[in-house]
Amino acid sequence: MPGGHVIMTIMKPQPQDDAPRPPALKRSLSLSLTTFYGLGNILGAGIYVLIGQVVAHAGGFAPLSFLLASLLAGLTAFSYAELSARYPFSAGEAVYVMEGLGLAKLSALVGLLIVLAGVVSAATVLRGFTGYLQVFVPVPVAPAIVLMVLLLGGLAAWGIAESVRVAALVTVVEIGGLLLVLYVAAPVVLATGPAWPDFAPLQTGGAWYGIFLGGFLAFYAFIGFEDMVNVAEEVRQPERNLPRAILLALLVATLLYFLVALAAVTAVPGDRLAASEAPLAWFYQYLTGREPVLITLISMFAVVNGALIQIIMSSRVCYGMAGRHWLPAVFGRVNARTRTPLVATLVVSLLVLVMALWLPIGTLAKSTSYFLLLVFALVNLSLWRLKRSPPPAAGIIQVPLWVPAAGCVTSTVFVAVQGLLDLLARV
Repeated sequence: MPGGHVIMTIMKPQPQDDAPRPPALKRSLSLSLTTFYGLGNILGAGIYVLIGQVVAHAGGFAPLSFLLASLLAGLTAFSYAELSARYPFSAGEAVYVMEGLGLAKLSALVGLLIVLAGVVSAATVLRGFTGYLQVFVPVPVAPAIVLMVLLLGGLAAWGIAESVRVAALVTVVEIGGLLLVLYVAAPVVLATGPAWPDFAPLQTGGAWYGIFLGGFLAFYAFIGFEDMVNVAEEVRQPERNLPRAILLALLVATLLYFLVALAAVTAVPGDRLAASEAPLAWFYQYLTGREPVLITLISMFAVVNGALIQIIMSSRVCYGMAGRHWLPAVFGRVNARTRTPLVATLVVSLLVLVMALWLPIGTLAKSTSYFLLLVFALVNLSLWRLKRSPPPAAGIIQVPLWVPAAGCVTSTVFVAVQGLLDLLARV
């Protein structure tokens, strides 16, 4: 070598492209499956219970209450649609708050609130399921709850496509129950005509008050669309399909709710419907003269479906939070065979079991409404701040700036009104 120098080249080890990577969630949810997943979450058992309470406040204007509730829920749903396209990740709400507000601790808290709401909701509806089950089979409560949690937890761990297909099938059954109600009411509605005079322009504040109070109650029948964003990493083409699925699910739920409410105020006495604890079962029995066995069974399926979806959702939030180091890394481990977060699913299932068996759920279940509405307010605020920055990449759905602003105000007002009503109830 010139100058007697020896030049040595030290090669650094290069990363191997074929190095084994930890398994990730499997993108197996199509637009239709995602939509049915959302519909199952929205429909749940809400309409089977809430219709009587809405009629009690709004009377013949109950269909308008459901339309009002749909508009209010739609504001936040549109915000979720844009955010899900911008950030198609599990632990959606926590990610949105982090991106919009930049507060890691608040984001982690939002994620934990979503998990808590899902766990409490699943535990509550499983308690309700055992009540229905005992009508047909006199089984002890505790063994029934243990068996159902094992079944649903196992199904959620089996695979996302498999569990969502089961949820979609049950959702079809739920829709069938609502269509059955419309079918038995159709002869009365066609013979007498819908109560169109009730939809004349309103002249009194009392009627408006009833509509708004009914709308406040009906709003909770639309809650559930928000859970769709937490399976974002298992949706095919999430930037395109997830926003569409959110809006499609809300649209179908609105149509079904409106038609059922219209049939209810037209075909049966509103005061008796309002007094029933199982309004649609009574509705069916009143019009047919037969025992409402089928509707009761469908209600049971709806309850089970709701619990399954909540377990799936909560485990995915835990998975997403682990990926951002807001929970221990073990929650983010994905099983190579099932492609599901087994540890997260197991922990969520155990929490559901503990709450369903031993904890006083009534207070906690009511608290979930506050949790969700606070999350809605923060999510809308996050999008409002994000939209004041440069726009997202091309192809991302964008809503006007006033949508998240109105969604934030609406959610905050709902929290305040509910708090006031609870305070007055204690006085």
